[in-house]
Amino acid sequence: MMARAGAGPLRRLVVLRHAKSAWPAGAADHERPLAPRGRRDAPAAGRALADADCLPDLALCSTAVRARQTWELAAEQWGTPPPVQLDARLYGADVPELLEVLHEVPAQVRTLLVIGHNPGLEELVLELAGDGLDDALAQVRLKFPTSAVAVLAWHGSSWRELAPGTALLTEMLVPRGKKHP
Repeated sequence: MMARAGAGPLRRLVVLRHAKSAWPAGAADHERPLAPRGRRDAPAAGRALADADCLPDLALCSTAVRARQTWELAAEQWGTPPPVQLDARLYGADVPELLEVLHEVPAQVRTLLVIGHNPGLEELVLELAGDGLDDALAQVRLKFPTSAVAVLAWHGSSWRELAPGTALLTEMLVPRGKKHP
């Protein structure tokens, strides 16, 4: 059940799990790059956000290589990408840590993109969504795979007002790039 929505403008939180990563021998987890599939799927995620008219005013991205590469490949799909802030706190963050970062976002940002990692992102979506359209919540509960995009809508005069149960999960999609023969 959805908690009482706040007053203020409509805001959207777009949550993007990094694309599929590789596991090179000897690489530290933070330094793992995208796998070939991830390099195909990240641009597809960027195109899906453009097609859904869900381009952000600001992007917050984990400092992990795979998250940064996801951001770069997704943002290349847009005419003018928004500013991006790399934030080390997003790497391995749980829900309280993620909310702390989100609460610092300037009030003028209406659509925010966060690129990070599971399980934190999946848990964040489930924590914030008081309700969902169609089967979006069921999809997230089932799996929030690499390149998954969740769009949460809520009303509030500042990002500090974003709280558990106050958002509506409007979309959940998993864009995939095509293999080239």
